[in-house]
Amino acid sequence: MVNSTRQGDADDDRIMLGLLASVERDSDQSQRRLASELGIALGLVNAYLKRCIKKGLVKASQAPARRYAYYLTPQGFVEKSRLTAEYLSYSFGFFRQARQDCALLFDRARARGFVRIALAGKSDMAEIASICALESGVSIVAVVDPAATGDRFISFPLVSRFEDLKEDPQAVVVTDLLNPRETCEALVARFGEERVLIPELLRLRLRAVEAPPT
Repeated sequence: MVNSTRQGDADDDRIMLGLLASVERDSDQSQRRLASELGIALGLVNAYLKRCIKKGLVKASQAPARRYAYYLTPQGFVEKSRLTAEYLSYSFGFFRQARQDCALLFDRARARGFVRIALAGKSDMAEIASICALESGVSIVAVVDPAATGDRFISFPLVSRFEDLKEDPQAVVVTDLLNPRETCEALVARFGEERVLIPELLRLRLRAVEAPPT
């Protein structure tokens, strides 16, 4: 089983770690500033702070101008150290596996004549795939993500729909870590199974999906 669960846990740990580190650095931060620093919604910051306070990781005290100051408790320092170690271990292991998977996929793609590749999902996997593409002699034509904001991902075009591309890619690599099965099935329905490349890291075995008529 993967994958969306593992990624969800990793994202949760990343936010918790970022929040604890930010509070440790500066206790007198507003929730709005924390949200900006962590790149998440204001409501999510509030929810995480409440969770941290409930777990005894953070304490809050009244500050001027009807604000609160947040401080790490001794338990909070311990939890921050634990999350740091776990996150680094996950990150390094993930990077090695993802790099190996993407390099293998691109080698297979090139052997089949697929050299114009799209990435389905803006994620850490997409960043690693972009690096591997440069080394494998294939070209990333775009990154496609329904939640895309902006028009570039690293140096590649970023769009929210495949319909926004001027031409279909020869193959698509699944780099969506949050909803990989749903993304895979949609891609197979659109492009056919032969043109959808799935990193082994996702541990994903698709159900039978009817491919589009040729």
